Order: sequence, then C-alpha cells, then structure tokens
Amino acid sequence: MAELTRRYIVMAMATDAPFDMTDVEGVFVLKPWKDPAAVRALEAYRDNCYPELARELDAWLRTLKAGAPVRGGVGKRNEPFVRPAGAPARAAAKPAAATKSTPRSGAGRKKKPAGRKR
Repeated sequence: MAELTRRYIVMAMATDAPFDMTDVEGVFVLKPWKDPAAVRALEAYRDNCYPELARELDAWLRTLKAGAPVRGGVGKRNEPFVRPAGAPARAAAKPAAATKSTPRSGAGRKKKPAGRKR
C-alpha cells in the first residue's frame, strides 16, 4: 500500500487531550475495523480521490469486510444508523407527525352533513 503509507503518517497521540477543533493541521482518526460508519466514510473518500489511492483503499476495505465484525463503543452505537451507499440522507430533526402535506383542492373543508332523501 505505497500510496497510503507514502502520503500519510499514522501515529499514536502524544497526549489524551481533547480534539482541538481550531487546529487546521489536526487529524480525526477513524477505526473502520470497529465502526461501520468509518467504513462508509472511507468508501466515500475512495470514491472521490485519485485512482492509485482509491485502488489501495478499495483493497483495504475488501480486507476489512472479509473479516469478522468487531464493534467498539462508538461503532456499536453507529451500527443501526449506517445507510447503504447511495441511500438518501436522513431528514432534518423534524418529527414526521409535524410535517404538513400540501392540501388538495377541497381538502380541509368541512363536508355538509348528508340530508335525508325524500
């Protein structure tokens, strides 16, 4: 995996400090062997990067998927929410009952009670 190892250096963090969101050189580490959401992130990255790296990521992803799933804390919580590739994004946090449908003509009007036929 020359493209992965040539371009990226992976190392343990020197401290247990929290993630610094203002550090533009900081990294965010995903663990795809423990988190199915990380696998989806790598698939998206693979689908949008240069060909040599995409091939190596694809080989790595195939290896990960061939092994038995091992779930960590976040991975276990993410598992029920992982969508298949190409699935639409989830709707915003509005509850389904709060959405209103577009009324059709005549919708929403009260119906006149049926009169007796003579």
